[in-house]
Order: sequence, then structure tokens, then C-alpha cells
Amino acid sequence: MFGRKTKNQNLNFVQIEILPSRKTKVVALAGNPNTGKSTIFNRLTGLKQHTGNWPGKTVSRAEGEFILNDEKFLLIDLPGTYSLLSTSEDEEIARDFILFGNPDATVIVCDASALERNLNLAFQIMQITNRCLLCINLIDEAKRKGIEIDKDVLEKELGIPVIFTNARSGEGIDELKEKIYAIANRIIKPNPRKIHLRKEIQEKVDKLKPLIEKAFPGIYSSEWIALRLLEGDKKIRAAVENGNLLEMINKGLENGNGELK
Repeated sequence: MFGRKTKNQNLNFVQIEILPSRKTKVVALAGNPNTGKSTIFNRLTGLKQHTGNWPGKTVSRAEGEFILNDEKFLLIDLPGTYSLLSTSEDEEIARDFILFGNPDATVIVCDASALERNLNLAFQIMQITNRCLLCINLIDEAKRKGIEIDKDVLEKELGIPVIFTNARSGEGIDELKEKIYAIANRIIKPNPRKIHLRKEIQEKVDKLKPLIEKAFPGIYSSEWIALRLLEGDKKIRAAVENGNLLEMINKGLENGNGELK
């Protein structure tokens, strides 16, 4: 698992060697409302958590920590949303954090009994970051309703790891932590399925991408940002033009000693 690059026969992502990264890994927890996301958060962090508000917002923010293999992870519980198209303050917060907060891993929590509806948000996140995984929660309720989910097929189609959990009982939580660790440390590099654009749109996106990447070096989601700009998304344009945005996000990740995690 920690060796050279190898293709997984069932998946579209590759396993690679650990790369150096920041001291504390940052993990975003995203998902629709009523998917059990808060229970997942509590299972992962236990009592090592605290709440407050997002900088400059009235929306509550929860964050907590867990340790795996002697490495500390900071888990940020994003507001529950159905979309990242920024029609509400909750969606704007979730979108901006995934876009500009540069999380080392993003966990997308879905309800096993409403998977088709929940995958709308999953596909949007997959266009923004390749460091993501799908956590299919409430698997016990799906079984009671006679719903069966083929994990291998779903992983192959999506190109990202899939974990089944029942957060109330703790089922699947250890595996979820292991996958978070692997993605955050680049042991697993997911290859999310992308949406193919029409030629004329792709040409315009390709002209914008270098400008975005110059403004935000190393950003993975330049294509997604370019699409939103072409669609006339005023909030995305304001976020890109706001020179204080990255500073605000970094301040939100400060620990008690004033050091960036």
C-alpha cells in the first residue's frame, strides 16, 4: 500500500508513495442535510471538538480533531447543502472552503437510501477536488428498505473510494479514517469522473485556466472556477477578486498557539 505507483484493477485512481505535507492535515466534511453528517463528525472527533461561527458569518461552524498513526487531523464540518452553486450563505461557505481552503481530503457524506439525490452534490465536489471520497451512511436503513448498493461498481464509475458506514453504531468508521489518512497523505490518489464539455466551451475554459492558476498557484479546481465565471457567477467572481479571501480562510485554521495548521 505504501509502495510504488500501482493501478487498482477495480478503480480509476492509483496508489502512490507518501509525499511531504503540512503538519496537521485538514479534512472537509460535506453532505446534504439529514445524511447523518453530524453523527459521522462526532464519531471521528469524539470530545476533541469545539464550535463557533465562520469568519464574518452567522452560520455556525464545528471543528474537531482525531489522531491516526500518530498524525493529527483537523476535521471541518461544512454546512449541510444540496448544491455548491451558491444560492445561500451555507452553500457559499461550503463552496469557498473546498475551492480555496485546500483541504487535504474531502469526505462527501450520502444517505444510502437516497443515494441518487445525494450524488448531485458529490459530482459538484468531484469537479472541484480530486482529494475526495464518498461515505455512504445509514447503510442499515437502506438494508431495511431492501436497497442494495454495489460498492465496486460505484467506485469504478465515480473514480473515488467508497465507504459504507452506520455512524450510529460505529460501523465503517475505522475504514473511513484509514481512507482519509491515505488520501490526505497521497497514498491513494483518486481520479474523479469529470464532465465533458462541448468544444466551444472547453476552448474558452482553456483560455481562462492559466489566468486562474497564476492567481491561485497549485489550485486543482481552475476548470470549475472558469466555468462559473463563464456562467456569470457573480459570487465566484467576487471570491476570485477578493484578495483577503485566502487570508480569511487561513485565519480560520489557526490553532490556539496562533500557528497555521
